[in-house]
Parts: sequence; structure tokens; C-alpha cells
Amino acid sequence: MARSLLGNPVNRVDGPVKVTGQARYAADNNPPDLCHGYLLTSTIANGMVLSMDLGAAEQSGGVIAIYTPDNRLPLHGEPPFLPNVLGERRRPLSDHEVRYHGQIIGVVVADTFEQARDAAALIRVAYRELPPNSSFEENLDRGEQPPFVGLPLGVPVDIGVASIDDALAASQVTQATTYRHPPRHHNAMEPHSAVAVWKGDELTIYSGTQGPAAHAEELAVALAVDKTKVHVVSPHVGGGFGGKAFTWAPTLLAAAAARSLGRPVKIVTTREQLYTVTGHRSAVVQTMTLGAREDGTLNAIKHHSFTEALVEDPGVRTTLSFYATPNLQLRLLCPPGMNLPTPTILRAPGDETGSFALECAMDELAIRLQMDPIDLRLKNYLRTSLQTGLPYSSKHLDECYRVGAARFGWSRRRAAPRSVSDGDWLVGMGMASAVLAAGRAATTVRVLFRADGTAAVATATADLGTGMWTILAMMGAESLGIPVDRIRPSIGDSRLPVGPGSAPYGAIGSAATATVMPAVRDAADNAIAALIQHGVTHRRSPLRGLSVEQVRYRDGKLSGGGTTIGFGELLTTTRTREHGATTTNEVKESTEYVFGSYAAHFCEVRVNRFTGEALLSRMTTVVDAGTILNEKTARNQITGGVIFGIGPALFEGGHVEASTGRIDNANLADYLIPVNTDVPDIDVVFLDHPDPNVSPVGARGLGELGTIGSAAAVVNAVCNATGKRIRDLPITPDKLFE
Repeated sequence: MARSLLGNPVNRVDGPVKVTGQARYAADNNPPDLCHGYLLTSTIANGMVLSMDLGAAEQSGGVIAIYTPDNRLPLHGEPPFLPNVLGERRRPLSDHEVRYHGQIIGVVVADTFEQARDAAALIRVAYRELPPNSSFEENLDRGEQPPFVGLPLGVPVDIGVASIDDALAASQVTQATTYRHPPRHHNAMEPHSAVAVWKGDELTIYSGTQGPAAHAEELAVALAVDKTKVHVVSPHVGGGFGGKAFTWAPTLLAAAAARSLGRPVKIVTTREQLYTVTGHRSAVVQTMTLGAREDGTLNAIKHHSFTEALVEDPGVRTTLSFYATPNLQLRLLCPPGMNLPTPTILRAPGDETGSFALECAMDELAIRLQMDPIDLRLKNYLRTSLQTGLPYSSKHLDECYRVGAARFGWSRRRAAPRSVSDGDWLVGMGMASAVLAAGRAATTVRVLFRADGTAAVATATADLGTGMWTILAMMGAESLGIPVDRIRPSIGDSRLPVGPGSAPYGAIGSAATATVMPAVRDAADNAIAALIQHGVTHRRSPLRGLSVEQVRYRDGKLSGGGTTIGFGELLTTTRTREHGATTTNEVKESTEYVFGSYAAHFCEVRVNRFTGEALLSRMTTVVDAGTILNEKTARNQITGGVIFGIGPALFEGGHVEASTGRIDNANLADYLIPVNTDVPDIDVVFLDHPDPNVSPVGARGLGELGTIGSAAAVVNAVCNATGKRIRDLPITPDKLFE
């Protein structure tokens, strides 16, 4: 090939089918004899279902079946790989107890979606209602240390002296502040959907998922069938953000109902139902106390986090990886038994909320010490792990600060609030750091040469819009030396090769690209070796009789003994449809380095002095994530992540009615998210320093990196503009006038 594809902008290979409407998402599948399910959800938050009057619904046109706790669908076991903190362990319709407003209490199946929906509206439910415990604020004094759940979540961390309070008392300057982060909802463009089709005892299910193979295993356990009997098909996923990492009740019910009826069943969750039945990010209150010398050197960090439920460490874990300090205490508390929907992971779980508190606290400390916020961060630059003492591999966060400051024009920032104005608008600048733990997992990839001159690259991961289709094609082309349009990537299918281990997840934790790319390269090397072996041994091959050492592969052709032949021609000659190798890429935990990806955000906001309206006017993010494989899709990921962080800073937050437990803004009209007019062009810069210690490819994860710290950068800029420090997100005009 003339030049390497890696590092260059490459258009999405799945782009044409998406913009022309040919891409098939889960709900686009309509097999013969299809019927539709509609979820009936509770209108109370705490109590029991006493009775359900189904008479009118059963007589409604098109109704086929109604499932309730009294006519339940058989669902078994507990979810595999799923600790108590990551999803809903209770099987839907398994009892009459109501634990939160919007809980599934029934499913109506009818010939059409509209018939199922209209029939569900005719069902009359009698409850024994109890007062709900749904106010997060009223539970702040009821926190308990959660039990260890098999993951490093919520476990107390103490580093340094025996008493963190003594370390703080010995500090020349202390800064103690409380920050509030509202509950957030995934709001993926594609709702949770499933189309279940049984053929005998085998299930094919079309369902948007972040991990097809894990999805199949979760379904197999719930349906009490062998996992080889479950086939998950999910080639395109319209957004996941963690909400499609695990299998939720709508999918389980679709599969169970289809088996019960002997007909395909489709369930598409409504937008309002997504706010309660498929998880959300819990609300968090964090108290951050910093102790420092007068020159800015940190002496102690005390970070206590209070959350409605233990879910992937909401906040405290982040503090371990940002700044050097000799003394550190992390604590996580949860209230017992709240009547709220089940929380789960959401993009950059823990890291987003934790970085908001820590990066705002650092900004407040910088103001108090009259230091530049960048200088304070450089003063406390972390080079080795606080827990293990191992050095960070290929860390260039300090360069992110320097490049970002120069590009953004940070030197023009005035430290004094309200110093810069433009007519009616107060103008301020803020910045924040981002650190994301970087890792990769073992996985399996299949590479096959085909007689038509193309090559297939396959693995059971997923593409949530993150660019995996394209990255897989690029790495295949790079490894085989052929044009990218001759690569046929395959993902989104549980029957494709999957990595070893007890939790074969796909696109999760910003690790999919770093996991898959080295495996593609190894599989390509093995496929080339297998092709050469085929060439020198097959009786019809013109290379037969040569030794393996006498044959060379280059750019899709085999050469040896004076003969050069393309792989397509070779396979055609030998009457072989395809030939290659399946390779498992094992990963050992490093005992030499700690891995992370890093970024620095720089933000400018304008706040109207009369209305309190805050507008984002400029944003620059500089990224150090190792090798950048596709500059175009990487930029797209960082831009989307930054916008994801802007959401809670200025717009987002779930509102729970304390008296009823109902989420009163469970729709896209009242739950505000950033739209095009709210976001300027975001300037993204990649340092592109390959990290040879993480893998031979040198790429680290970056999907969630843009989300970390971006909310804090906005909050810090608003403070610089107005002098008003907002610690309770989102920033709304009323808070600026309090």
C-alpha cells in the first residue's frame, strides 16, 4: 500500500447504509406473523399490586395475550456477570411488589403496536399503596457503607497518615466544598428494542446491545436454555452509553412472550418508559476537602461521595488518578431501600461525577491561592499510581495543558471575575483535566481471505456509533496490505468469534478499539501464514512444492519460485471459497505500568448579566490517548463526549417528585439536552504519542474521555465570568441570581 491508513481521517464504512436508511436496527426487523408487546408500568412507587381488571383490555381488538404477576412469563436465575450494583437482578413480573414508579407490572401483546398500547390503557390496577421513600435529599443522613460486591467499588481507601483530619489540620490552606450532580438518563436515539423469533428450541433475537455474546448468555440464563441456542443479531446500535451493556426487562419479556405464543414478538420501549425500566445514573452528593501548602502543593484529599445506589463507583475512584498527594481518604455511602428506578452505568461512570467535584475544587483552591489553575495542576502532577507506586505509561497531560493553553489563548484570561464583558454579556474562561483509566481485554478475531479478492474480519463486538465498523476495516486493510474497500468487517452477532473469560462484553469502558486492534493484527499474521501454507501444499496451487520460507506475502499477493499470484486468484484456482485463521489475543495485567488516557479542556462562556443565560462560546480539548487510529472518528468521539459533559453542566437533570416517586420530566421536551444551537464548533487536538507499553498498536481508549472534566470546565468558566460559584448542577439562571 502506498501509505499507512492509521492516523489518517477515513470515512465510516457504515456511513452509506446509515444515510440511505439501509442500516437495520433492532426494531426494523419485521418477520412474518409478528405481534407487538406494550409494557404496562406502575403508577405508584411503593406498595403491592392487589388486582388487575383485564376484562376491557382482553376484549379490545387484536389482543393476543396479557402477562401479569398472576400470569407471569417463566424467567429464571440471576443475570451472569452482573453484580448487585450494575442492573436489575429481579426478573420482571416475578412478584406483586412495586418498588418504584414506572416498574413493569404487565405486558399486553397484540397484532399491532397501537392495539397493544390502547389495550394497556384499559387495564385497571388496584394497589395497596405505601408512602414512597423517593427523596434523595431527605436520605442524606441515612448513608451506609455498602458491602463489598466482588468489584473494587465502594471499598474504603486510605493512603498516608492514620487520620485524614489530622493531615488536613496540618495543611496551611484547606478547601472544603459540597457538590451536587443530578440523576441523568441515557437518552440514546434508538430506544431499547427487541424482536424475538423462536424456531423450535432456538432463539434468534434482534436487539440493540453493546455486547452480543454477553447478551446471548444473559438471555440463555433467563430462558433456561443453552447459550448455543441463543443467537443475538445487532449490527447497528443507535447509541448505548452503558444503558445497553446489560440485558433489561423489555428484551427478556419479548423473548419469553415469543416462546409462549409461538410467534415472533417485538417490544419497543417508549421514551417515557426508558427513564424507569432500563437504568439511569444515580444522583450524587460529593464533599471534597483539599489540604495544601501555600505554594499549592497538595497535602491531603478527603473525598466522600453519597449516592442513591452503589453503581460503578460514583465519583471516588476518579480521585485516585488525578493528582499527587501523600494523604488520601475515599468513602462511599448509600441510603438503604429507596423507591427509585434501578441505576446502572452511564458514559464515564464515576469518572464524570468525580471529575466534576475534583476539578471544581481545584479551581476554587487556585482562586484562593491566587494561582493559575494550570500551574496548580502542574504543581501536583501525578507520575506514579497512588495505590501501587507504578509509573504511568506514556503520560503527556502536561503537554495537553501547554498545547491547549497556547491554542485557546489562555494567557488572555483575567483571573478576577467579571473582568471581561461584551455588551450585555460577561465573558469567562475555565479549564479542567480529564483522566481515563485505559485497558484492554482478551478477545478473538477471525480473518479470512476470500476467492472474490476480499478479506473478512470478524469479531463479536458492537458499534454504538463509535466507529468500530470503520476501525475494523482499517486495521484489516493495514495488516493485510490491501485497500480498505476490499475488507468486509463483521460485528454485532453473538455467533462471531468472542474473547475468552467470564464476561465477554463488547463495546464498554472505552476499551473496544484498544482490545480489538492488536487482535486483528495477530489474526491477520496468522491468516497470512495459513494462506502461505495453503499455497505450498494444495495440489492445484502454482506454488505447490515450495517451502513456506520461499514464499512471501505482500499487499495481497503471494510470491515465490518466480510466480506471483493474488490471494483471490489462488483461492479460485484451488477451488477454495475462503481460507484464514481465528486468533485469540490474550492480555496479561502489567506489573510495570499503569495506563491512562488524558485530556485538558479549555472553555469560554458568555453569561447575560440581565437574564442569567449561559452560552458556551468556545471549547478546546487536547487529547493524549496514544496512537490515533482514525483521526475523523476519534474527533467525533471526543466531540460527542464533550457535549455529553456539557449536558449536566447547563441542561440535564432528572426531576423526581418526592411525594410520588414519579420522574416528572421523563420526555425530551422537559428533560433538556444540548442541541446544535447550544454547542459551538469544538476544537479537538490529538498529540498522537503511541504507547508501546499498552500494545504494539499503541492505542488507548478515548470514547469516554471527552465527558470527563468537561462539565467542570464549563462551571469554572461561569465562575470566572460572573464571580458566582455554582456547585449544584445544572447551572440555571435562577442559581446565578440567588
